Amino acid sequence: MTDASTPSTPRQKKNWLSPEFVRAMLAGHSALGLAFAALIYIVCLSGTLAVFVLEFKRWEQPNVPLVFEEPTPEAIGNALNAAFIAAKEHSETPDLFVAWDGSRTPHFNVSFHDHESGMEREWLADAKGNIVEEVEAPWSEFLARLHINLHIPPTYGLFIVGLTGVALLSSLISGLLSHPRIFRDAFSFRIGGSRRLQDADLHNRLGVWGLPFHIAVSLTGALLGLSVLIIGVLALAAYEGDSGKAFGELIGPQAGEDVAPAPLPDLSAMIARIRADHADSIFSSAHVEHAGTVGQMTHLSMRSPGHLSSANPYYFDGTGELIGDGGLESGSIGQQILGALHPIHFGWFGGMTVKIVYGLLGLALTIVTHTGVTIWLHRRREKGRPTPFWERIWAALAWSQPFALAAAALVALTASPALILPSYLVCFGAALGIGYLSRDETACARILLLLSGLSLCAVAVVHIAMFWDRGIADPMGWIVDGLLIGGGFILMADVLILVGKRYMSGKTARGRARSTP
Repeated sequence: MTDASTPSTPRQKKNWLSPEFVRAMLAGHSALGLAFAALIYIVCLSGTLAVFVLEFKRWEQPNVPLVFEEPTPEAIGNALNAAFIAAKEHSETPDLFVAWDGSRTPHFNVSFHDHESGMEREWLADAKGNIVEEVEAPWSEFLARLHINLHIPPTYGLFIVGLTGVALLSSLISGLLSHPRIFRDAFSFRIGGSRRLQDADLHNRLGVWGLPFHIAVSLTGALLGLSVLIIGVLALAAYEGDSGKAFGELIGPQAGEDVAPAPLPDLSAMIARIRADHADSIFSSAHVEHAGTVGQMTHLSMRSPGHLSSANPYYFDGTGELIGDGGLESGSIGQQILGALHPIHFGWFGGMTVKIVYGLLGLALTIVTHTGVTIWLHRRREKGRPTPFWERIWAALAWSQPFALAAAALVALTASPALILPSYLVCFGAALGIGYLSRDETACARILLLLSGLSLCAVAVVHIAMFWDRGIADPMGWIVDGLLIGGGFILMADVLILVGKRYMSGKTARGRARSTP
């Protein structure tokens, strides 16, 4: 026993990880983060915006019909027939696609694709299934491709993005293991100290608060990006190297070889067949491969409430017989996980509320990536080994993105879609040039913040001017324009405050000079 008169010393709570292990994890965390920092940052920021890509499509075409109620089977059939008539002018055996998902967007889409020529077109239909206008959302498509494959040929781009997801997931795990106190300090934030300490607290707090989200999106992103590689391994392991057979298991049966003419599938009867077993199911899409031929195959996707998957595909052969389904709602665990990958990664499973939460958490992950590099740079400066060149370049890379994306949006509104990617790359390069020539990282950041803010405001003004006469019927058009202007002023706030202070200081000095005898 301890004598009551003898003061006892409190025991230090021992960390469950050894100091050597923590140092090794921290070194690995820093090395991995620095190696993939630029890619992770661009993928995270573009992914945050891509959560709202369907809203951006509405913004780009704010005066097309909106279909808020599920189209009737007759309207779906009308849309399929209209697409078939348009497609036959360009293709003998077109693939037709009709899609509506009111939980994500009120657009009723109709499209076709020709396997031989690669030609494709997409339209928007009204509630009766009448084709109204061709889809023209080039900036939204540009944003989606930037996130999915960085505009690199898909075979390589998907792999690079998938590898980036693996690097991000590894960084998250190594970051946790290198900071044993990270959960205990979850609400600790040091303000007023060094820039490095403030960035470190922001980095760690945002990393912990959004950890389930960060892990979910990095893991699903890695799986989606590396899907071709995963299927290749699956083919070697289970299908004797037959990748076509492995893909067939995942994407369902394909159309037959018989291209003799035949009536289009009766989608009304197919929908009724599914609802006989799933009365509460809602139409999501219909994909008819080699439409209008004896060998045609229909994948009818229906969504049942209570499932994370966007929809479950049901397969009908050329005679209209149901021959199976994808099992994404009630199949094996593996099938259900496959069905949940896209909704979990993009936040497309709970309406606008979930999208907003995903947007905020995606922005937090982008900030975590940015501050990870600034912490390393400022630590070097504090140790007397500054790298001012890389400080400026990292600031330039970070703030180049809103500037380049806004410039690309301006080009999409006013010029040829073919110029969108070049304009983005030119502005990206110009931002790096500003970083190279700037006095320091603060000057670089202020220049690019000003350019980004002005560009965002210009996008909104040009958009309103373009559609003023025709009218912006979709409220999403006004919402996005308002957010662009608000975001522009937020980005410019630091510069505007600085200019205001200098103006007031100069005004005060001039007043004193006049009052001096």
